[in-house]
Amino acid sequence: MESSFQGPIVTEAELRADARAIWDAAVEAAKPGPLIRSAMTSALAAELGTARRILVVGGGKAGSAMAVALEAAIASQLAKIEGIVNVPAGSEMPTQRIRLHPARPAGSNHPTHEGVAGSELMLNLMSSATPEDIAICLLSGGGSALLPAPAPGVSLEDKQAITRLLHACGATIVEMNAVRKHLSRIKGGKLAAAFRGRRLISMIISDVVGDPLDVIASGPTSPDPTTFADALAVLDRYKLLDRTPASIRKHLEAGRDRRVDETPKSLPAHVENRIIGNNSMSLQAAKSEALRRGYRVLNLGAFVEGETQQVALAVAGIVRSIRSDGEPLAPTACVLIGGETTVTLGANPGKGGRNQEFVLAMLAKLGAAGMQGVAVLSGGTDGEDGPTDAAGAMATQSTLQHAKANNLRIGEYLHRHDAYSFFDSTGDLIRTGLTHTNVMDVRVVLVS
Repeated sequence: MESSFQGPIVTEAELRADARAIWDAAVEAAKPGPLIRSAMTSALAAELGTARRILVVGGGKAGSAMAVALEAAIASQLAKIEGIVNVPAGSEMPTQRIRLHPARPAGSNHPTHEGVAGSELMLNLMSSATPEDIAICLLSGGGSALLPAPAPGVSLEDKQAITRLLHACGATIVEMNAVRKHLSRIKGGKLAAAFRGRRLISMIISDVVGDPLDVIASGPTSPDPTTFADALAVLDRYKLLDRTPASIRKHLEAGRDRRVDETPKSLPAHVENRIIGNNSMSLQAAKSEALRRGYRVLNLGAFVEGETQQVALAVAGIVRSIRSDGEPLAPTACVLIGGETTVTLGANPGKGGRNQEFVLAMLAKLGAAGMQGVAVLSGGTDGEDGPTDAAGAMATQSTLQHAKANNLRIGEYLHRHDAYSFFDSTGDLIRTGLTHTNVMDVRVVLVS
C-alpha cells in the first residue's frame, strides 16, 4: 500500500498549474535585470564614474538581457561604454552601446566561426585598454560554446569534433571544460590576462554545480587550477584519445611537456569575479512559491549530479516514501531538485534531453499506481533541453493514460533515450523559448 498518508485533495489540473508556477518562480529569480541591479553597488557606480572607458565583454545565454540591464544600471555612463558580447542567435535585444554578436544558433552547444570572430574582437578590445579603463565581463551558462578562440594549430572544426565526442560520452561539465580551456586563447583566465586596464569585474550567472569560477563559461576571467595533463586524462578516461583529432592531441601533449604555456594559475588583484545568480537562489524562490501555495517543501539543493535515470530512481523512492510513510515529510508535499545530471548515450539514440529523460524515468519507476496524485516537472532554466525546442516536460496520471491508449511503451522510449518523441505524443513537453538566463535545471515533484 502506498496511500497511507493522504494530503488535501488536489485535482490534477491544480497539480499541473502549481508545478508550473513553482518552476516559473525559479526561472524568474534568475532573470538578469534584478541581478545586475543588485550587483551595481554605489561604490562600483562611483568607480565607473572615474573611468575613461568602460569596456564590456562576455558571452552566454543570458548575455543579451545582462547587457540591457547593465546599460540601464549605468545609464549616466553610456557614452563611455565600448562593448561586444557573444550571444545565441535569436536572443538579441535592443542595446545602445554594447554590440550583441550572434555567435551560434540557439539550441546548439558547439562553437562556430561567428563565435571565433566575436572572441577575437573581445581580445582586441581588452588588449587596447589603458590604465584609465575599467572592464566589465558578463558571463553566463553557454559561455564556453559562445566564446571559442582556438589555440594556434587547432582548427575550429577539430574543437567542434572533440566537443561532440565529450558530449556523447557523458563527460561532466568540469571534465569538458578542462579540455576546452587548454585548447583556447580566451578561456582559463586568458581573457583577463589580455586586459591592461585599471580594474576588471566579472558579473556571473552560474550554470555549474557549486559555482566554480574556473568552470563557468570555462573561466575566461578566473585562474585555472587544471592542467594540460588533466585534459589528456579526461580524454583517456573516456577512451577518446584514439578518436581525438591529431591537432588536439599534439597541442595537449606539447602543453603537458611544457612546450606550450599553461593557463594562468593566478591573476592580478584588480580582477574580481562576482556570482550574482545561481541555482540555489532559484530553488529558494521555488520554495517560497510552493510554501505560498500550501505545500510542505523538501529542497534537495543545487548539488544534485549523476546519471539522470539513477537520480530519477532515487527521487521516485522519496515519492513512494512520502505517500506510504509520510517521510521525510507528509503530503501535500513539494520536492525540489536542482543541479544538473548527465545522460550517457548509446548507439543510435533518439531525441531528448536530461530533463525530459528524468520525467520519463520517473514515470517508468512509479507506474500508474505511484503517479496517482503526483506531478513531475523537470526543465532547463535556459528554456533548452538537449538538442530540442523544449525546456523539459511535465507528467501526471493522465500522461500514463494517454500513453496506454496510444500504445506508447515507456520502457522502449527510455531505453533509446527518446523522451522527446514520447512527450511530444502525449502533449506534455514544456516549450518556453529562450528565457535569457541559465542556472542549470529545476525539478518540481508534487505529491498530494
